Amino acid sequence: MMENSTNLRQSSGLGPKIFTYAMAILFVCTTLTIAAQKKSAAPAGSLFAQDKGKFTIQLDGKSVGHEEFELAQAGGGWTAHSTTDIAPPEAGSAKISGTLTLQPDGAPISYEWQSQADKTNGARILFANGVAKITLLMQDARPFEQDMSFGSPMIAVLDNNLYYQYAVLARIYDWSKGGAQTLPVLIPQELTPGSITIESAGSVTASNGKSYDGLRVATSDLEVMLYLDKNHRLDRIEVPSAKVSVIRD
Repeated sequence: MMENSTNLRQSSGLGPKIFTYAMAILFVCTTLTIAAQKKSAAPAGSLFAQDKGKFTIQLDGKSVGHEEFELAQAGGGWTAHSTTDIAPPEAGSAKISGTLTLQPDGAPISYEWQSQADKTNGARILFANGVAKITLLMQDARPFEQDMSFGSPMIAVLDNNLYYQYAVLARIYDWSKGGAQTLPVLIPQELTPGSITIESAGSVTASNGKSYDGLRVATSDLEVMLYLDKNHRLDRIEVPSAKVSVIRD
């Protein structure tokens, strides 16, 4: 092989050019590969993976709304954004959006929500050292500020009608540890703090007949079942007591 290569270079003079072109192509391919790896790889120690899609929200088996969501890297952390258009049968329609920024370990950095119905309301929240600094922005009213202390930087944010935040919660749960785990929780649209208990339910079968990894989320008066694939990506949510199902399209 070496002899043939030498003869080719001596007889045609194309050897150096071929070698140069090959090196150039190799350099471009290597550069693109490194760029793609930098773009797609998760930061070291992160709990999250990029995700994007849409949920259909059902009440008593009937569609009442949709939620579009995306989880993406943002600098050294992550941003979970979703927008819900919902029209329950006995209430007016509304559009709710929320943007949650997170550290790689799942601790919240900031959260913004906005609800558009008869009026447009919203809030901005900054989290630091277990304290949530809230600025409430109500239409036709002055901004209202309030601090809430949770005693831990690891706070679950679960807002009304923004179901993708349960996908974030499923990532925060320590699957290697297992068992019941309790976290402080904030429901921003209600300015309500509290606590939740999260526990693996093992292999479970949803109403669609498929098997999933189950995660049970419970408060003192409500139980929510999360159905996750083998990579712990959220596929559906069921709240039996409220006859609510949230299903990934």
